[in-house]
Amino acid sequence: MKNKQTATFGGGCFWCIEAVIQRLQGVVSLVSGYAGGDTLNPNYRVICTGTTGHAEVVQVTFDADIISYQDLISIFMTNHDPTTLNRQGADRGTQYRSIILYHNNEQKAIAEKVTTDLKSIFSDPIVTQLAPLEKFYKAEDYHHDYYNNNSFAGYCRGVINPKIKKLKKYYANRLKKEQINSLIIN
Repeated sequence: MKNKQTATFGGGCFWCIEAVIQRLQGVVSLVSGYAGGDTLNPNYRVICTGTTGHAEVVQVTFDADIISYQDLISIFMTNHDPTTLNRQGADRGTQYRSIILYHNNEQKAIAEKVTTDLKSIFSDPIVTQLAPLEKFYKAEDYHHDYYNNNSFAGYCRGVINPKIKKLKKYYANRLKKEQINSLIIN
């Protein structure tokens, strides 16, 4: 893989974003974690207080020869609600905000362009925060690969399954081949 890049973003619970993004062609690895705040070495318990400034995010390693940063951000932005401030569905608090943490100026410019280009498809203004990534903290192990390990849990069935159905409907051509017919949908 010659064109390996990293992207970091969040849009609600990291379990949701992880379940969607890990199914895309070109995604090499994905780690759930925390970023965007000022508390050192946060953990899930502290993140849930909403006082750390951090958001639940995913850090994605991807092959830009297979999926571009622009396409990755476009799929991310259209698979969550970027128009709700500090909220995704029933998840409320700054830790659930929509955020793109760019790694360099090129990513910043691309994220700004995608956000501008997508404004017309939403009836409300996009409130996704755009900020430089300063530090990423890996989440506790039990958060990783959550949907794949807990697909029959209530949260997964009620919240994540609709996101995966949407992914399959609108981006089937971007899915890893093994994911096309094996998506866990109840």
